[in-house]
Amino acid sequence: MTCSASELAHRLGEHAEAVCREYLSNGHRSGNYWMVGDVRNTRGRSMHVRLKAVGGKAAGKWVDESSGEYGDLLDVIEQSCGLVDFREVADEARRFLAMPLPPPQAQPQPLGAQRQPAAVRGSPDAARRLFAMSQPIAGTLAERYLACRGILLSTHERALRFHPGCYYRDLVSGEKQTHPALIAAVTYLNGQITGLQRTYLSSGLDPSGKVGKAQLADPRRSLGHLLGNGIWLGLEPGAPVPVMAAGEGFETMASLRTVMPALPVAAATSANHLAGLSFPAGCRRLYIAADADAAGRHGIERLSQRAGESGILALVLRPQLGDFNDDLRHLGPAHLAAWLSDQLVPEDARLFLPPG
Repeated sequence: MTCSASELAHRLGEHAEAVCREYLSNGHRSGNYWMVGDVRNTRGRSMHVRLKAVGGKAAGKWVDESSGEYGDLLDVIEQSCGLVDFREVADEARRFLAMPLPPPQAQPQPLGAQRQPAAVRGSPDAARRLFAMSQPIAGTLAERYLACRGILLSTHERALRFHPGCYYRDLVSGEKQTHPALIAAVTYLNGQITGLQRTYLSSGLDPSGKVGKAQLADPRRSLGHLLGNGIWLGLEPGAPVPVMAAGEGFETMASLRTVMPALPVAAATSANHLAGLSFPAGCRRLYIAADADAAGRHGIERLSQRAGESGILALVLRPQLGDFNDDLRHLGPAHLAAWLSDQLVPEDARLFLPPG
């Protein structure tokens, strides 16, 4: 029989000091608290874990005074071990508590195979591991979600995957859940994965019959090393890219690629990361996708400045509505293509837009 996350956390709390000695070995006991640098087992004193229940306050709860993070001992196991999937966290907790593991969902490893070392939470290794655990999007909920957004991409896009039960932790309540997720790899120009972005999806259809994002406070989260890198669509690692487009959001850039499937595009995931995006070899012209609001203005200005300093002509593409995905969904691909044709250099319009 399995235990819920809250039951596992409670049982770990009954052995809080032993948990801390096992997973936060760089800390030490001070009164009723275990003191350590942070939940990733760094040396220091800014994080403290309550070892015994006091005045209705449960044992095993912790707070990092430096970062403002807080949580329970399941979070300690997750982050100190660099685990990604909640099932792995629960299995490790049961191992510590000497509880029976639930039946395995995957085939057992061959004799002599070694267990893969845990990746540091939030690291590029953790991103690569989660990406490898995911599957191509063809025929999945992720492909249907994109289609409902008007986004039609080639099934050969290497950056996109689907995970049917991706781990999610509510940062306010601490509740742990799993949801299906669209996984988008963030990569260096050479194609090496440095991070990824998870878009958590609803497991059912909304009243209109479409697949939407999961009803979460933040249904889109990123991890890994993002600065300078991007979610690339249509990039051949190492090949020159004379013309490209870049912007903040994945769906914005995927919408442009839907109407210009031969144009390499990069989504930087935020305005700050857009400002620091690396340029591929041979780039001569850079189109920067803007949203209708001014939130990303700094990223656009800084990227334009850096492009100019590198001898690259930077041109801003502006949508009619809120963003290019709004244009694609509400105005249609033909209207969006016509709108873009007046903003592209004529030779690029001929090369990348469908004749019409």
